[in-house]
Amino acid sequence: MFLHRRTPQLPTPEEALRGRPTPEFTVPSRHTVLGNPLLGPYPDGLEVADFALGCFWGAERKFWQMDGVWTTLAGYQGGYTENPSYEEVCSGLTGHTEAVRVVFDPKIVRYSELLKVFWESHDPTQGFRQGNDVGTQYRSAIYTHSPEQEAAVAASRKAYQKVLTASGHGEITTEILPAEGRTLWPAEAYHQQYLDKNPAGYCGIGGTGVSCPIGVAPADG
Repeated sequence: MFLHRRTPQLPTPEEALRGRPTPEFTVPSRHTVLGNPLLGPYPDGLEVADFALGCFWGAERKFWQMDGVWTTLAGYQGGYTENPSYEEVCSGLTGHTEAVRVVFDPKIVRYSELLKVFWESHDPTQGFRQGNDVGTQYRSAIYTHSPEQEAAVAASRKAYQKVLTASGHGEITTEILPAEGRTLWPAEAYHQQYLDKNPAGYCGIGGTGVSCPIGVAPADG
């Protein structure tokens, strides 16, 4: 309802809304399901992963249900506007996508296992949409926090593209970029753990039905 463009298109830095130096809202201190703090700094030994796979309500729940995930945080990432509001992101004029930060214990859950959930929980071939949700804020994205994450993403993308192609699906359009310089701005309080607070709430998350080969070894060819 907030889209200004009939065809979704990312804004340039010059077109993007300017935002503000401080947020207009307060983020809850703790996760309603896991009980841990939403914001860092996080305990030593934990790692951070950032994923966008459509509406962050359903995406966040996918990850907080995994063993080894310490906390999750819904937010806005990959654009230009500082401390954006939900309405601004939905206007298409911030450049952000709806993202989920996953803080996890690598001794319990591997990054490759998070990637498997990421790929299988949405359709990464749809560009600026997920199902009926249309807009640049619904685009698929991974923002990596280390060279090891970058290598794992590249291997998993290649492997998953192979099986997607064999199943008749198109090219993966997932945006894959370093998290450095791409701040995740926390979303409003009511977005955090939304489907825990509203169990019957809207969830637009849906995969292709194609399993992601997980090892994750580089695909042949």
